Order: sequence, then C-alpha cells, then structure tokens
Amino acid sequence: MSEDVRKQLQLNASLPSGSKKRYRKSRGSKKKTSEPTASSPQTTSGPDPIIVKPAEVKAPEFDVDIAQEVVFKPNPGPQTNFLSASEREVLDGGAAGGGKSFAMLADPLHGLNDPNFSGLLVRHTTEELRELIQKSQELYPKAVPGIKWSERKSQWIAPRGGRLWMSYLDKDMDVTRYQGQAFNWIGFDELTQWPTPYAWDYMRSRLRSAFSSQLGLYMRATTNPGGNGHQWVKKMFIDPSPANEPFWATNIETGDTIRFPKGHRPERQTLFRPRLLPASLFDNPYRADSCDYEAMLLSLPEHQRKQLLDGNWDINEGAAFPEFNRNIHVVEPIEIPNGWAKFRACDYGYGSYTGVLWFAVSPSEQLVVYRELYCSKVTATDLADMILEAEADDGTIRYGVLDSSLWHKRGDTGPSLAEQMNMKGCRWRPSDRSRGSRVAGKNEIHRRLQVDEFTEEPRLVFFSTCTNTIAQIPAIPLDKKNPEDVDTNSEDHLYDALRYGIMTRPRSSIWDYNPAKQHSGFQMSDSTFGY
Repeated sequence: MSEDVRKQLQLNASLPSGSKKRYRKSRGSKKKTSEPTASSPQTTSGPDPIIVKPAEVKAPEFDVDIAQEVVFKPNPGPQTNFLSASEREVLDGGAAGGGKSFAMLADPLHGLNDPNFSGLLVRHTTEELRELIQKSQELYPKAVPGIKWSERKSQWIAPRGGRLWMSYLDKDMDVTRYQGQAFNWIGFDELTQWPTPYAWDYMRSRLRSAFSSQLGLYMRATTNPGGNGHQWVKKMFIDPSPANEPFWATNIETGDTIRFPKGHRPERQTLFRPRLLPASLFDNPYRADSCDYEAMLLSLPEHQRKQLLDGNWDINEGAAFPEFNRNIHVVEPIEIPNGWAKFRACDYGYGSYTGVLWFAVSPSEQLVVYRELYCSKVTATDLADMILEAEADDGTIRYGVLDSSLWHKRGDTGPSLAEQMNMKGCRWRPSDRSRGSRVAGKNEIHRRLQVDEFTEEPRLVFFSTCTNTIAQIPAIPLDKKNPEDVDTNSEDHLYDALRYGIMTRPRSSIWDYNPAKQHSGFQMSDSTFGY
C-alpha cells in the first residue's frame, strides 16, 4: 500500500477541528472500494480511496500529510459509481455477490466526520441487521479512528459528532419511530425485502437537514431482483430509464414524471433524479476469481439463476412470460420502412386504463411494437382524436382491432363506443373473444417471444420507447387457479392489446393487398364494422 493512499484516507479523521472546512472535497471526485482488507497490503491498481463530501460542496485541494491504513478499496465499476453518485436516490440493484453491502456501509463515510451529519441505515428484520452491524464493526473503527459504537442506541458516533443509526423496519408502522427526526443520509439494504413502497416513501419525508446545502440529501439502496417487493422496486428504479442513466422521479402507478403542482413556487418543475446502478458477480474480483460462488449460483433453478447470477429484473417467480428478455426483445427505434404493413390494437377502459399498441410487420414476419398509448379517464371520442393525431405521419394503418365488447349497445342510448370512434374516422374491427381465445392468445405471445431458428431473431420486439408495455409484460403473473392464463386482476391492459393484435394472425405475405384490384381469399374491408 502506497504512502499516499494511507495519507488520503486519514484526512477527515485527523484534521484539527478548526481546519475542517479548508479541506473539504467534492463528492463527485470520490473514489472507493471493495471488501475490507486490513490483514494484507493492497497491491491492486485502481482509484485511491478518499473520504470526501457531496458534489454540492466545493473545496480546494486537500493536505495529504496525515495517513492511516487503507481498509476499503472500491472495485472499478458499480461500487465506485455508487460511492461517487451525486443523484438524490440511487439503487445498486443487480446480481448477488457484487459487493453491494460493503458499498452501502462505505457510503456514509462521506459525512461521518462532519459534526452535522445524521444518517440512518436500515434492514428489514433484526436478524439481518445484526449481520450488517457486525460488518460495520469490522470496517468503521479502522476507517474512522476514535469512532464509538453505542449498543443501547444502536448508533455509531464519530469523534467530531457525526452519527449513524443502524436499525430495522419490519412493519409499516415501524416508521413512526422516526417521526420528528431528520437525516441527510438514509440507506435501505436489500430493498426488495419490503413488500410495499410505504417505508421508502415515508422515510423520504425524514430526509431533511438545515445543513443540506453543505452535506447534501441522499437516499441509497441495494438489492437483488426478486423478493416480495420486486415489482414496486422495478417500477421505481428499473422501468423508467436504462441502467446507469439518471432520470426524473416518476409516479410508479402511472409512470409519469412527478412535478411540482400548481401553486408551488417551482410550479411544473421536476423533483429530483434517481439512478439505477446494476452490479454483477463479475464486478467483484474477490468472489468472481474463485468461481466457487458462481458455481453455486449456476446450480439454482432457472428463474433464481437469472435473478441472482444475471441480475435480470424481468424474471419474477410466477411470471407469465419468463422468456421475456430486455436484451433480446427491446430494440432502439428506427424509421419503419414504407413497405411494412402497420396496424393497431386497443383495450379500452374509462375507469381504469386504456392501452393502445401500434404494430409493424417486417418482411421476415417479425412483429415490431413501435408505439404505445397508455391513459385513463379518456372518453372514446377523445381517444379516437388522440389516435388519429398519433398516426398523422404513419401513412396507411391497414386496420385496427378493438375489444369486441365495445360494440355492445346499452339500451337506447345511441351508438356504441366502437361506433362512436368509427364515426370519428378511427376505424376498428372486433377482437377475437371466442371460447379459448385468451389461452390461445397467450400461447401465441409465447411463440412470438421465441427466437426464430432461421432468422436468429425473436418474432416479437418492442421499441425502447414503449416503456409501459416493456414494464407490464414481464410483470404479469399467472392465474393461480388457471396457470394456462394470466391473472386478470393484474395490470393487463397493454397485454390485452398485445394479445388482440397478435391474434389477428398478421403475416407479411397477406398484406400485399391492393384495394384497386380484385382478390380472392383475404378481404380487408368489412362494412359491418365500418372498416
């Protein structure tokens, strides 16, 4: 271990109190570690460990005349990125064995030597908390000389007064223990162990400090895919944006970006940026190099292996479509060639949600879902206007398929909802709702998700801009009473639209239809349904 490395790590712990402000460093320049290695010298090349301040804090170059032993050195990649991230909320969420827990323990070291620092690190149960406390007792006394552990308060107290509580949140009501308290750093280890977002959302309200401009406000979490809270964590951190790319905080129910409401000073402005940092076993050389842990993960059942070894968030136990893979089935948008047939499908609901999908058929008969519309509380006629506006530059939309129940008339109240849209110029034909059509549609989606042995491409892909569909399809659970079908109580509106579209049996060979010529067999127009 170099002398410079030793000098850098002791900086904050050893500075005289009157010199603290002079030696602050920005969080964005911080470099971090992997696992505690106090027993042997470090010879691995990589960034030097530096205990620094958040990005908001500006400071001159620091003195390196004081030194101590390096006890934690971050691995390049996710660990280093997690420890240097400046976003308000960050999730280190990937495969098992990536060093996530050690990164979580190291992150509060940014502020512990500041007398105004107040942090909280939680696990779901007391048993899990004990393991985390034990790891902290191996790391903290070496990283912060003079730091004391209070068993009674379950609290670390640094020599200059910074404090870090370590506690548990087993039940939703456990959050009431923190009413009236304020923290500038809050960490959740193994976030998917919380079945609902209640605890996370409530603790957001405890993230406040009179010294926030100096210390910053941060929420941090680590987890593997899977667990009781898999779906809500996925909606909050995984679905809104590709990995490693910061995004504006969204509503996990609607997917909409959250903004300051009318009447607030920064009206309509976005709130803050979360970020997902995926980790894998291979990011941690201490475990990856031996191959022992990898061998154990390879022995697991397929869905667990994809979660824990591959860090795949689209695999969930009981999922209806476990074969869905973002790396295979999600593609970047392209301009659809003029020769490709286009059509749309819709599952309408005023009180819940309406899902509309647009499809293109490639010459190899691959289906491309290139656009989505997902909305609620929209009348049938307003929906027709929205669809026609979206299609203004699409050229010819060969046909649309709509839930057949929308042709049902309710007494003598006038035209049906489907007829209202047809009269607006948004033409439809009814979906297949015959006996067995639901199971047949699900089976066809399974077939489409498979990779074609000749083209070596999946038969169904989605543009990355169809974020709601990409989130819904892998999340739909099987019906526990009828495993041949999906759970109809789940969020399935875009799934139904997908099923309606696929069940029209779209093939590129039958779309060579020229209405100016006579053809036998397939007939495009149907006066019954106004198309």
